[in-house]
Amino acid sequence: MSISELRLIYESLKSKGLKLDMSRGKPCAEQLDLSCDMLNIDLGDYKSESGFDCRNYGLTFGLDEAKRLFEPIFGVASENIIVGGNASLQLIYDAVARAYTFGVSEKSDPWSTKPAKFLCPVPGYDRHFSILETFGIEMISVPLSKNGPDMEMTERLVANDDNIKGMICVPMYSNPDGITYSDEAVKRLAKMKTKAEDFRIFWDNAYGVHHLHDEPDKLLNIISECEKAGNPDRVYVFTSTSKITFAGGGICAVGSSSSNIDYIKKNISMQTICFDKINQLRHAKYFKNHDSITEHMKKHRAIIEPKFNIVFDMLEQELAPLNLGEWNKPRGGYFISFNGLKGTAKRTVELCKQAGVIITAAGATFPYGVDPEDKNIRIAPTYPPVSELISAMEVFCASVKLASAELKQN
Repeated sequence: MSISELRLIYESLKSKGLKLDMSRGKPCAEQLDLSCDMLNIDLGDYKSESGFDCRNYGLTFGLDEAKRLFEPIFGVASENIIVGGNASLQLIYDAVARAYTFGVSEKSDPWSTKPAKFLCPVPGYDRHFSILETFGIEMISVPLSKNGPDMEMTERLVANDDNIKGMICVPMYSNPDGITYSDEAVKRLAKMKTKAEDFRIFWDNAYGVHHLHDEPDKLLNIISECEKAGNPDRVYVFTSTSKITFAGGGICAVGSSSSNIDYIKKNISMQTICFDKINQLRHAKYFKNHDSITEHMKKHRAIIEPKFNIVFDMLEQELAPLNLGEWNKPRGGYFISFNGLKGTAKRTVELCKQAGVIITAAGATFPYGVDPEDKNIRIAPTYPPVSELISAMEVFCASVKLASAELKQN
């Protein structure tokens, strides 16, 4: 098909005046409806299982029954878990800020005392990068393979530079590639030699229960692997229920070693008297245990899996025969990572925008918003209704074709 024909098709789609948003991985209304019964649950006398009145101050680090909901995700006992407010991103930000200001322990220096660096598997989560950039922490991109980060590169870098203070990643159904780190990658991360004694891994297990397959991926317990390797304090694990119950209205948690948790508790005590225990109680009474969460997530899958399949089918029909890109087929999570021809991502996103479809900015999945090959685009299929998703993908595929044709013409 000629470039003039591609432009006619694109202009026809543009003339529809669409206003569609696929820029973030948000749950759709049907997913949010799944948890509405939780708002009507009888909280009785508002007391926790220990008899504490959840309407009052206290229990700064979370209800025991709420902590137990996260035990299977973290692989640690409840005493090594802190349940916070509504967003794991806040806990991650606080952990970076705490290390930057005070250090990672009583005995370590603040990261601000000399130029701090972080390893960032790419493509990755843009909000992670924004946090690091806020503190002026230099980000070093590490290629992400189907098994996890390039471990030879990772091991070499951390062994030779004591300014490299950490790594931040989504290890299960990664954002956006949908990759789950292999057992070997997890073990190597746990035992690798680091020149910085205060090196920490920020393990954001945001999608640990967000499966899209009958045989879900399994992620090795990095906390226990770090203990086995003699590096018990190496990792902080984070998660939340924001895409399980209500976006922005869930509960979040961090799990780690006893010494790390004790240090975090000391600092949190200066930040707040307590988090929202009513919400923690509501979640604990609604789910009761992890098996209940598993069943709940099957309902989520029934809603969003068809949307993923729509994207896969349209990419296969429209772009695969033309060899205009590659994409992953994740077994869980919230995103599809599309790699077009080198040098076409920004143009594709701009064409989509002009036609009324908002896509995550090209480059957002790389530190500083710079994709060196300008080819990666994150597709977020969960939020739009099916009819809008189909329209958005029509625009996307037409934009990819036109951007690719323009590149070849030039």
